[in-house]
Amino acid sequence: MSRYKHLPNSFFTENRKRFIKELKPNSIAIFFSNDLMPRSADGFHNYRQNPDFYYLTGIDQEDCMLILFPDAPVASQKEILFLKETNEHIAVWEGAKVNKEQGKELSGVNNIQWNDNFNASLNGLMFQAEHVYINLNENDRSGSEVAYKDLRFANELKTRFPLHKFERSGPIMAKLRSIKSKEEIDTIQQACNITEKALRQVLKTTKPGMYEYEVEAEIISTFIKNGATGHAYAPIIAGGANACVLHYVDNDQKLKDGDLLLMDFGSEYACYASDLSRTIPVNGRFSARQKEVYNACLNIHNEAKKMMSPGVTLNDFNIEVKKMMKSALIDIKLIDKNLSEKEQMALTQKYYPHGTSHFMGIDVHDIGNRYAIIQENMCFTIEPGIYIPKENLGIRIENDIIVKNGDNIDLMKNIPITIEEIEDLMN
Repeated sequence: MSRYKHLPNSFFTENRKRFIKELKPNSIAIFFSNDLMPRSADGFHNYRQNPDFYYLTGIDQEDCMLILFPDAPVASQKEILFLKETNEHIAVWEGAKVNKEQGKELSGVNNIQWNDNFNASLNGLMFQAEHVYINLNENDRSGSEVAYKDLRFANELKTRFPLHKFERSGPIMAKLRSIKSKEEIDTIQQACNITEKALRQVLKTTKPGMYEYEVEAEIISTFIKNGATGHAYAPIIAGGANACVLHYVDNDQKLKDGDLLLMDFGSEYACYASDLSRTIPVNGRFSARQKEVYNACLNIHNEAKKMMSPGVTLNDFNIEVKKMMKSALIDIKLIDKNLSEKEQMALTQKYYPHGTSHFMGIDVHDIGNRYAIIQENMCFTIEPGIYIPKENLGIRIENDIIVKNGDNIDLMKNIPITIEEIEDLMN
């Protein structure tokens, strides 16, 4: 029994069908689950499934493989899912893994085998195929130096079968995963709903003298109580000047009376992320200057939500919001209107050094092409920020939206966001 409701296997079956349509004739595609990541001694980090593997199978455990071969000479070999078999040791120390019947029910794949059969099955199939699709991490934000399973196997496969024609699964997966189905939108909405509960709990409990990690404790407690698997990413709980460190995650300082608290967190539910940023006054009341900067950021947030639409690219959208932010920073006296355009944009980058939006889905920074045209049912964050280190002041306001031809769907529309809403709930 899982803590979350699984997506129906028809969702994963349809995803495989859509992927197969993009393949060249006589192609085989191979996907691996993620490795268990060692922590130290005999310990491992909490397991996180490879997002592409999950998207195609619904299986959320290690040591699994998927072969797709739509032109296989035998019908049963068109889809094969390999699972880790439970032995007596695993049963005692870890608990039973997904069995064949459960694997079929979760994934919709009929041919389920134990992973011991993978190499023998693959060898026979490879000689029937011409093209081999390898799935590497092609997220343009990736900077990991770890040689993960797909990459290690790609190098092995090229040595074993040097005359095959190797292809990239990454661009296909980016194309498919960036357009969200109804099932995905509903799942992300559930993650957002749990995140809303956590924020409301924080608004009730935050006060001067608390530590940032005590706020984090309220968040994770609410997540777990409501069926989330945990954080979708490392939470940022940043009081005062800490808010000007964009990826601050120490969360260990005392919250001071008169400071603002910037929080960037989101729950993960059924392997899908949510991503929220809110900035609140530690003592429950914004000062006049804090209100001025907050409302400037909120106005940009609201306008950016309207600007995000099919037909533009994410890259161009981020550039246009940056220009809009420049005008806002002039209005709140952070930039001199008499400076040159070049000087103004340089200062805009200083006070607002990140983009406004990123793709979101199974990964909080989901895969997608920022230079391709935005389409309906893509999911993005909207997260402008203003950071003023000399004032110990950082503000970021972030919601998650689904792009529509018309009014976009704000998945966080019910989460408190205005000064009045935040102050009322804190008092």
